[in-house]
Amino acid sequence: MPCLSPNFRRWLWLCLWPLASLQAAGDDALLTALLTDHVSDEGVDYAALEVDPRLPRYLEQLAATDPATLPDDRARLALWINAYNAYTLKLVADAYPVSSIHDIGSGRVLGWLLQRTPWDIRFARVGGQDYTLNEIEHEILRKQFSEPRLHFAIVCAARSCPPLRREAYAAARLDAQLADQARQFLRQGADNHFDLAARRARLSAIFSWFKDDFGGSDTALLKFIAPYAPPDVSADLAGQAAEWVVEYADYNWALNGRP
Repeated sequence: MPCLSPNFRRWLWLCLWPLASLQAAGDDALLTALLTDHVSDEGVDYAALEVDPRLPRYLEQLAATDPATLPDDRARLALWINAYNAYTLKLVADAYPVSSIHDIGSGRVLGWLLQRTPWDIRFARVGGQDYTLNEIEHEILRKQFSEPRLHFAIVCAARSCPPLRREAYAAARLDAQLADQARQFLRQGADNHFDLAARRARLSAIFSWFKDDFGGSDTALLKFIAPYAPPDVSADLAGQAAEWVVEYADYNWALNGRP
């Protein structure tokens, strides 16, 4: 075999390194196939997910992935969203059957007081380090990425959560995927409803909990979501947001499983 010059080897490495990094981010096709098979408009089939070997296989890939090696922030953001959702599926599938994710851990009020909620369990391994779901959401996703639409993408296994997307998030399509998630979520009538005639909006509690991520006020929030709102109210929200009255819906913590 002929000897390769140092310059040629360096050129070859620079060409191939991004491909190796993307491969290390986890197999998007594997996760997409898993979600396609077990997620529908009716919810998640946790019973089937519990015995599907593709979920632990995907989580093994996440465990071996160092996010710092990925090519840009879009790739890292997609990775962490996928990680949050995949590990939430793992958490619920391992405990299934349960009627709510709150049945995992130390219960609702006691769990919050003792920091032993499902979101405080240190089990989500990424890049050789173990995280809690709270750490992924609040310390990584919210702090490291200026992208409020992530709240439409991460799913906490509850009926009032945004719909779980039936494909992996990917850097090349991330903006379009997040925009589509926003539109889908704002059409989720049980939690988001717009009365144009009365200029009243009933919005998910997610917008109340994370209002600062959307500008800090009801007016700023409405302007943010205007491009994704139903077409008949979008322009009015964009131009007359201060005239609208906002109330927030109660959150339905029932499991987002199939009936």
